[in-house]
Amino acid sequence: MIHPALKKKSILVFINLCLAIAPLFASSGFNLIKNNRAANIYYGGSSPVVETALELLAADAQQVGQSAFKRIDNADAGAIIIGELNDPIIDKLIKDHHISFSDIKDKWEAFYLKVIQIEKVPTLLIIGSDARGTAYGVMEISRKLGVSPWSWWADVVPRKKSTISLPVDYEDKQFPKVQFRGIFINDEDWGLTPWSSKTYEPEAKLAAGIDPAKTKKMSTIGPKTYARIFELLLRLRANSIWPAMHEVTVPFYFVQGNREMAEKYGIYIGSSHCEPLARNSATEWDIVGQGSYNYLTNKNEIVDYWSNRLKTLGQSHNIFTLGMRGKHDGAMEGVKTIAAYKDAFNEVLKDQTDLLKKYVNADPAQIPQVVIPYKEVLDVYKAGIAIPDYATLMWCDDNYGYITHFPDQKERKRTGGNGLYYHVSYWGRPHDYLWLSTMSPALIYQQLHTAYQHDVKKMWIVNVGDIKPAEYQIELLMDMAWNMDQVQKIGVYQHMNQFLQREFGNRLAKKIVPIIQEHYRLAHIRKPEFMGNTRTEEKDPAYKIVKDLPWSEQQIQMRLLQYKHIQDAVTAIEASVPLDRKDAYFELVLYPVVAAAKMNEKHLYAQLARHGKAAWQKSHDAYDKIVSLTAQYNALNKGKWKGMMDYKPRNLAVFDKIIEEEAIVPMVNDDQPAKRIPGKDLKGSIGYEGLGYQGQAAAIPVGVEASYKIKGLKGDSVTIIVHLLPTHPVSSDDLRFEVSLGQQHSPAISYKTIGRSEEWKENVLRNQAIRTIKFKVASSQQDILRIKALDEGVVIDEVTLYLD
Repeated sequence: MIHPALKKKSILVFINLCLAIAPLFASSGFNLIKNNRAANIYYGGSSPVVETALELLAADAQQVGQSAFKRIDNADAGAIIIGELNDPIIDKLIKDHHISFSDIKDKWEAFYLKVIQIEKVPTLLIIGSDARGTAYGVMEISRKLGVSPWSWWADVVPRKKSTISLPVDYEDKQFPKVQFRGIFINDEDWGLTPWSSKTYEPEAKLAAGIDPAKTKKMSTIGPKTYARIFELLLRLRANSIWPAMHEVTVPFYFVQGNREMAEKYGIYIGSSHCEPLARNSATEWDIVGQGSYNYLTNKNEIVDYWSNRLKTLGQSHNIFTLGMRGKHDGAMEGVKTIAAYKDAFNEVLKDQTDLLKKYVNADPAQIPQVVIPYKEVLDVYKAGIAIPDYATLMWCDDNYGYITHFPDQKERKRTGGNGLYYHVSYWGRPHDYLWLSTMSPALIYQQLHTAYQHDVKKMWIVNVGDIKPAEYQIELLMDMAWNMDQVQKIGVYQHMNQFLQREFGNRLAKKIVPIIQEHYRLAHIRKPEFMGNTRTEEKDPAYKIVKDLPWSEQQIQMRLLQYKHIQDAVTAIEASVPLDRKDAYFELVLYPVVAAAKMNEKHLYAQLARHGKAAWQKSHDAYDKIVSLTAQYNALNKGKWKGMMDYKPRNLAVFDKIIEEEAIVPMVNDDQPAKRIPGKDLKGSIGYEGLGYQGQAAAIPVGVEASYKIKGLKGDSVTIIVHLLPTHPVSSDDLRFEVSLGQQHSPAISYKTIGRSEEWKENVLRNQAIRTIKFKVASSQQDILRIKALDEGVVIDEVTLYLD
């Protein structure tokens, strides 16, 4: 018999144990996967993009938890219940559970996730404001499973998990800040096209009616490849693409299945600045056009050419580019003056509007349309084009990451809104950067955040080259387009940290993040493709010859040491990378970092060798390493990426093994400043995380006089060199600042550049604009240096002082 006291004690222990366990059951939440089995899913709709998202999610669950989500026919308690607003089942659940959806019900592509209790059983709702919003909500579950958007494109193999749960009070509402978000596949000659046509999808076929004799010099990118691209876009919550359009590639609509695949994934097909009305005229005109591509002399044939495409598109998802340029990246044929260009452009717009009304929608304001004032068209636009108010104006960067125009107050009020065409890859003057994607994430953020603040929110399209190796920049840009406020809140470094944590785990990410930051910082100073001090598309043949950079021996040795540190670090880390992340690590980290380091070694050791300060073999060894690394890339994952990576796009001299020769002109002397002031150290400036040569650049707001106390100037005079980001005017026609030292003042100093001037070329190659001011030294005790921004957009990288 149990003693009463012991019995009472046992009861108390049992009660306490129950009280302790009860919260665990109460807070167990909703199990996406439990004991390797995925939850049931109900979806009663018929949207193709939602069905596609469900297919992807099922495959993800199979990889993570060994079983796919099971589709059921009823909205049962304990399931994932998916639907759009106005679905009777969804509307009843919203009403029964008093769910507030009012703040996002009228939003474009919004979704709402919430765990509710049905019959006391945790149940997950995924509600979309429209089909794409619902699909993005479905793909959010994939993220919760730990599946990277880059699971296929960067070989980030999903990891097994037996149980994954959402909290009992889980709730998430999201919607995009930019309406149309996407990428432009471009300059695909050395990566995506050869890889797709020879490795991944050689079986792609021409569409009916296309003469194979006219495409025999081209290769295909087919629906199997585009399905992978569209899947990536869906996972990144992007909705738009400008397909590959170079002369080496069969046009998108001339390949069987491409258009249908876009519809399956809910992707809007747009086209670049030289592809009006969904026509890739760089190649399509030569295949199906009649006569010359000259609107002034061959208008009827060109109108028929546009009409024939519109007849085939029907109600598919398209964003139509309006206007006209040459067949590729050149001015409209036949026009001689800006005035003539304007008149022709206005006539083109009228004809195109009539065609859209006839074949797509009688109300053209309901059709997504865009006018892109790119290169010479910007001058034509300024001369006065009659652009419909409902068409989006898409502004451009200068191809090197610096936006050339921000909408003024009148442009910001247009119903069609404003968009942006931006580059993280480029072929052209003053030099290509098609190999390694090293565009500074900090610069991307600074420029696009500025655009966003000026209401550039309708459409963002990013030229990403072949997609690889621009993985991180693409995700950063798409995340900014989806939720700029969130990226602003956490900062670029934390965004990068989250990206690397997801792909490699916290332990490895902690080691990798500072390496990648330094990799981007060094490349911002000089991109790997610019290390030969050469230029492309210049008349003077001297620009094709690899030569010295204007750097001293000390600068070169320091840069070599900095690159040695990061390549040694990524190589050392490789040994501790788990087997299932080896390929991903090579693609996302090791290859970009080590290849950039070796490109620097190749050219900098060659420069030292030309002056008898290093052995030529060090340069040649670096070249050999680039070749072997690239071969290793193309052999990854049993040859999955064969043909994707080419270390010498366009076969430019900068990529070759360097010819051994002696220098004629001596190296520049090392001239260190007496004082170096980072932009962020100027009182009154606003720093940008990681931006600039030392990652310490800062903006000076218009009208603000930023200052810095300087002590102990010794000498008769001081030369002040202001190093600025080579940005373009933001809200005025100029970009000016003033400098003062004590009581001495400079006049207004402009650093605005015009077109492709020599100064602009130097600026984008070195990522700095430079202005020099000289003052007398008035005091050896203390003076105050002041820099006042006279226009919006002044960003100081650093200020250096030299005493005379």
